[in-house]
Amino acid sequence: MKIAVSGKGGVGKTLLVAFLCTVFAKSGYSVLAIDADPNVNLASAFGIPNSEKIIPISKMDDLIEERTGARPGQMAPYFRVNPKVDDLPDKCSLKRDGIRIMVMGPIKAAGSGCYCPEGALLEALVAHLLLEVKEVVILDMEAGIEHLTRGTAKGVDKLIIVVEPSRRSVETAYRVRDLALEIGLHSIGVVGSKIRNESERDFLISSMSGFEFLGFIPYDEGIVAADIAGSSLVDSSEKVMKEAESIVARLTNQ
Repeated sequence: MKIAVSGKGGVGKTLLVAFLCTVFAKSGYSVLAIDADPNVNLASAFGIPNSEKIIPISKMDDLIEERTGARPGQMAPYFRVNPKVDDLPDKCSLKRDGIRIMVMGPIKAAGSGCYCPEGALLEALVAHLLLEVKEVVILDMEAGIEHLTRGTAKGVDKLIIVVEPSRRSVETAYRVRDLALEIGLHSIGVVGSKIRNESERDFLISSMSGFEFLGFIPYDEGIVAADIAGSSLVDSSEKVMKEAESIVARLTNQ
C-alpha cells in the first residue's frame, strides 16, 4: 500500500504519518516512512535523538553528483534524468521499531522553476518507491503534491489530506484535491486533526461535502507535552493511537 499525506502546514500531517506507520508496523507490515516536507521533522516524531542534524537526501551534494553526473548549484547543461536509486532506501534510511525512515527533503528549492540534478534524483526515487517497492510506503509531503507526477500518481493507493477545523485548512484541502485530480489521482480521503469537540468535527463535515472522511484525530495535551519534551509522539497518546488504528482498518479494508 502506498499512501501520500498532504495538507496545510501545521495541521498534523507528520503526527498522522508517524501513527499510521506505527500501526502498520505493529500489524506486521514492512513500512517505509518518507519525510518529503521542507520542515523534515518526521524523525523527531518517532523520538529519534538529534534528528535536526539529519541531512536530507536533497542536500547530499556528493550523492547527487555521483548519481546524476552533475553537482547541485553548478552549471550543468546535461545530467542523468534516470539515476540509480534502488539502493537508496537501504543506504539512506534510519530504523525505528521496525520502521525505516527516509528524510528526502523538498524536491527543489523554493521558487526554483528549473529542472535540476537534485530534482531528477528525488523524482526517480519517488517513482521507485511508489511503483516498485513492495511494502507499505507513507509519504509525508508539504502542503501540496509537488513530489507526485502523472506517472507516479498511479502508484498511490490513497491521498490523505489532513485538515484542522479552520477555513484556511479547508481551503487548502480543496486546492490539494484539485491538483490531485489534474494528475489523475482520484482516491482521496480526509482526516480531521486537532479535534476538540463535536462542533469542530461537524464544521469539517459540513464544509467538505463530497470528501471521504477516514477519521478524526483528537486534540491531546499529551502530544503537546511530548513535543515540548522532544520525546516520541507515538508513545504519548492512547486515544490518538486508537483512532489511527481505526483509520488503518478502513484503508486496508477498502
